[in-house]
Amino acid sequence: MAKLQIHLNFTITSIFLFILSLYAPLSTSTSQQLHNAQTRKFEISDDMFWKDGKPFRILGGDLHYFRVLPEYWEDRLLRAKALGLNAIQTYVPWNLHEPRQGQLVFEGIADIVAFLQLCQKLDFVVLLRPGPYICGEWDLGGFPAWLLSIEPAVKLRSSDPAFLGLVEKWWGILLPKMAPLLYSNGGPIIMVQIENEFGSYGDDKPYLHHLVKLARSHLGEDLTLYTTDGGSRETLEKGTIRGSTVYSAVDFTTGDDPWPIFKLQKEFNAPGKSPPLSAEFYTGWLTHWGENIARTDANSTAAALGKILEKNGSAVLYMVHGGTNFGFYNGANTGGGESDYKPDLTSYDYDAPITEFGDVDNAKFKALRRVIEQYSAVSLPPLPRNNKKTGYGNFRLQRTAFLFDVLDKIDHADVLESDDPVSMEVFGEMFGLVLYASEYIHKGKKDILSIPKVHDRAQVFVSCPSKNKRPKYAGTIERWSNQAIGLPNLKCISPIKLLILVENMGRVNYGPYMFDRKGILSSVYLNGKPIHKWKMLSVPFHKIPKIQKINPIFQNAPSDYNKISSHKKPIINLDSFLEEPAFYVGSFDVGKAHDSFISFTGWGKGIAFVNGFNIGRFWPSMGPQCNLYVPAPILHHGKNVVVILELESPNPDLVLSSVDHPDFTCGSRSSKVHQL
Repeated sequence: MAKLQIHLNFTITSIFLFILSLYAPLSTSTSQQLHNAQTRKFEISDDMFWKDGKPFRILGGDLHYFRVLPEYWEDRLLRAKALGLNAIQTYVPWNLHEPRQGQLVFEGIADIVAFLQLCQKLDFVVLLRPGPYICGEWDLGGFPAWLLSIEPAVKLRSSDPAFLGLVEKWWGILLPKMAPLLYSNGGPIIMVQIENEFGSYGDDKPYLHHLVKLARSHLGEDLTLYTTDGGSRETLEKGTIRGSTVYSAVDFTTGDDPWPIFKLQKEFNAPGKSPPLSAEFYTGWLTHWGENIARTDANSTAAALGKILEKNGSAVLYMVHGGTNFGFYNGANTGGGESDYKPDLTSYDYDAPITEFGDVDNAKFKALRRVIEQYSAVSLPPLPRNNKKTGYGNFRLQRTAFLFDVLDKIDHADVLESDDPVSMEVFGEMFGLVLYASEYIHKGKKDILSIPKVHDRAQVFVSCPSKNKRPKYAGTIERWSNQAIGLPNLKCISPIKLLILVENMGRVNYGPYMFDRKGILSSVYLNGKPIHKWKMLSVPFHKIPKIQKINPIFQNAPSDYNKISSHKKPIINLDSFLEEPAFYVGSFDVGKAHDSFISFTGWGKGIAFVNGFNIGRFWPSMGPQCNLYVPAPILHHGKNVVVILELESPNPDLVLSSVDHPDFTCGSRSSKVHQL
């Protein structure tokens, strides 16, 4: 019956076109639209996906445009094609495209239209996941942090009218850009997801229905909308939109038997509208700082995929290519409570078949390719070669500025004064670090400092304003331990200056504690009494190009200090400065640019920039990630400048290494295989 209806529609449309052509010539655009209506159609019937009237199995993979440099989009998509995939699934992070309210970004790594057009050029269909919540181990689950500055507070992921009004504005910008890219309009998008795994979070059906109505208003009634939820009855009850035309997909642990879950899935779809689809088939897993790097067995993963494909099921690999959390966009999780905080690595390799840097010559890629080839109707492209990776050797750095000296020069207009500390978001800073400054009087006993609620990591320093000495490090208060610290006994004539540098290490992206403001969120107590009168200012990372031009502090360094050679290194007394945050600058020479990695072994904790591009956070003392990925498009022929903000202790030799491989063995940890 379904095929007969398609044939009748085609015949009626053909007659209409013939009659219309007798009276007036069609414009090119109108003719193309009518042609697309005749020939391009994606639908669900008979518990199958149908594309242009033919059965279609989705063999997809998640590949996030915002975790890959645009220069590498085509390279990574071609590798997905060589794996045998015919579909790409991607999230759309609201915070990338609207980092500040009203400031819209759709260029560079945020050029989603260009990415989707490239998917179409390479003959992929697309499953689009525009949120507004995405999870994805991405800061705040994709929500822009400025949502947390609104008073009264909006309730995320709910039918709160204030929240829905903001979502309507955002989707009113995004979805009209997507409409021309729908499959029926000649584009690659066959399905659009509503929210993401909502059944694991709440049970606000009016919210979901509102999103459906909003999506339909921009994208039309014929588009296939879908939800994705865990494969349990509880999550499907909460997350699906029953009694509607929204298709319910499932995800589940890779080691689970898929077919009882697909049987359960049918209960939550309309009759004949439940083709089996694992919308997130896990090829690996995420890793937090302080954990062993997550690894999953290649053969077990491939065998689990085979169980889905052998009975004509569909699957989307999460991830087919993970990429990198460049800048400050990594997310975080909480375990048993809000204080059980676990920030994600800079790397989002995910142990995916296509590695963070694009390699495919690995056991997992080959095992999955064999299974996909077994069930594929077309022959697969040849296995691509790995991209070349080069280590450009060791290079020295010079300390160019102490962080506190840089902040002292900030215009007073950028300083917020308040009787009590306020969050970063209220202050107007969404990422990075904020300095909280106050003062106190020492009264001849041991001073104990405590901060009941700090998000996420506070380094405490004290100094005598009247003495020409560097601030003295007192200790670190961390969200996950939150222990009070004793302050050094300074003999100051005037009140002692208190400096608290707080790092936002990534907002929670999943679970009940997602409303994750950053900074100091409570009073600061000295000996049990609150400290008042604070000044707050953010670290100006946008001025990194200027920082690299500051004259080095150590003027006795030889002219070729930046190179590793037989020259004797200058004698530099680092002992008194080991724990004061500072900027370090160095450079290395490049002939032909290839992918590379910078090893931070021997350094403490901080943030790194290459030619002004934020390649992410390093924390080798915690591990497991030792090296940060440096894609070739960031580099250029000749001198390439590296700027790092070291928050703790620099390598005493002030040396970094450009190497040709990743390394996840720092922090006395080793790779650990996760059994399915």
